[in-house]
Amino acid sequence: MLGIDPGLTRCGVGVVDVAPDRSAVLVRVCVVRSGPRAPVEERLAVSAWGLRTVLDEHGPDVVAVERVFAQQNRSTVMGTAQASGIALLIAGERGIPAATHTPSEVKAAITGYGNADKRQVQTMVARVLRLEELPKPADAADALALALCHAWRGSPTVSAASAPLTPAQRAWADAERVSRR
Repeated sequence: MLGIDPGLTRCGVGVVDVAPDRSAVLVRVCVVRSGPRAPVEERLAVSAWGLRTVLDEHGPDVVAVERVFAQQNRSTVMGTAQASGIALLIAGERGIPAATHTPSEVKAAITGYGNADKRQVQTMVARVLRLEELPKPADAADALALALCHAWRGSPTVSAASAPLTPAQRAWADAERVSRR
């Protein structure tokens, strides 16, 4: 499972393996960086190169990308949308299924609260993946959170016989049950 937090200067990339019981293991996390003064086409090319490299090395079966949402800063939205398009294009070129999730969907999946702050997301990602340190920068943590969100969202509810759920997994399972009513 590959999660991508798109951006023109920083593109968070996270690869996780998620078991049927929803436990997860970190495979790789990085941030593809490009110069803020470089032309947009060069920044997008750097992101594309970085994403292709991760896909070549890890061969994920699904790609989850942060869905662009409205913001006050139009140039930020445009840059994020362009970077998101590159991620989706590369997945499509390789025939890899891709999905998008809003930041609030991801936060709710990971922390149980759709308005969680960056630190809360980093903390829960570290707990779920049993990391000794918080994943940094926030773009990296967000990419891992996207991958986990998508994996959990598409997985069936865990039975009582399987491994215990993390607090974030319990919150997500509870939210799934409520939405089915």
